[in-house]
Amino acid sequence: MTDLADLEAGLTGRVAAAPDTAALEAIRVEALGKTGAVSALLKSLGSMSPDERKTQGPLINGLRDRVAAAIAGRKTELEAAELDARLAAGRLDLSLPAPPRRRGAVHPTMQVMDEMIAIFADMGFALAEGPDIEDDFHNFTALNFPPKHPAREMHDTFFLNPGPDGERKLLRTHTSPVQVRTMQKTNTPPGASWIAAGQSPPIRIISPGRTYRMDSDATHTPMFHQIEGLVIDREIHMGHLKWTLDQFIARFFELESVVTRFRPHHFPFTEPSAEMDVQCDTSGGEVKIGQGTEWSEIVGCGMVHPNVLLSCGIDPDEWQGFAFGFGVDRLGRLKYGMPDLRDMFASDTRWLSHYGFSAFAAPNPASGLS
Repeated sequence: MTDLADLEAGLTGRVAAAPDTAALEAIRVEALGKTGAVSALLKSLGSMSPDERKTQGPLINGLRDRVAAAIAGRKTELEAAELDARLAAGRLDLSLPAPPRRRGAVHPTMQVMDEMIAIFADMGFALAEGPDIEDDFHNFTALNFPPKHPAREMHDTFFLNPGPDGERKLLRTHTSPVQVRTMQKTNTPPGASWIAAGQSPPIRIISPGRTYRMDSDATHTPMFHQIEGLVIDREIHMGHLKWTLDQFIARFFELESVVTRFRPHHFPFTEPSAEMDVQCDTSGGEVKIGQGTEWSEIVGCGMVHPNVLLSCGIDPDEWQGFAFGFGVDRLGRLKYGMPDLRDMFASDTRWLSHYGFSAFAAPNPASGLS
């Protein structure tokens, strides 16, 4: 009896003092495990006489039950304390500010296009738009492309499968078809998206949009963005064209003035045709417009070819005009220092977070945005 009482007192004391559930489990194994002290006493009942078992059995079983109850009670206490500790450690302080959330950004292409549209709008240009999928007449024939011109071949242009009538549509290679649709004296079809369609001279429009060509390198992409301009009026000449482009370049690059030069070139839809270069400095891995002694080609332009006017029902003896075309992505690359045009179409959120623009930024008065 004394031995059982001493064993119970020792075990229950250790159970009460167990600091955590791991220590309590060790005590349980030591007392009630297969080789535990209480388990050994239970096994000894088999070697006792019937009278001894009748006396010792209830005592040993009672010891086992009380030790097991003590362990269970202590385990409940320890688990509750451990849960309280975890809850206290993981408590959410609602007085702290919320973690910052990622915000979207305006893509540089859209930012540059908005800047360009705003500048030309201040210069009196209207906005005209047209479909991305074009026919041969509007994309080539009306623009004075000869039948065997390389641009009509599969290696330069994305053609669609022929339709039931045998006509082969294509993804427009420039936004010049919008100029054709604007000059044609037709009614605007229901649901058409272009704004200035069916307009008679005088005409002053820009046509922004996506264009497609089979070309891909650091400065070319299969899909890119253009803004083309068209002015049709009486007594229009190259001086008006040069002044318009010089004014735009100075305002777009936020300069007092720029130095430009015109080089003779050839486009089927303009005569004479030219490419305009702008003075720049490319030292140090950057392009600085308006500095240095180098030149960067920035826009193709020229006087509208008389054949184009005739194709659109305009008398070239009465009306004349000029046209120009900017690559929106390329202008953005020059202004904001983006090294590779292909990155603009890679859908990399890291790139966009670096080069993107806040939709809530203050307007830039130099760009004409308001």
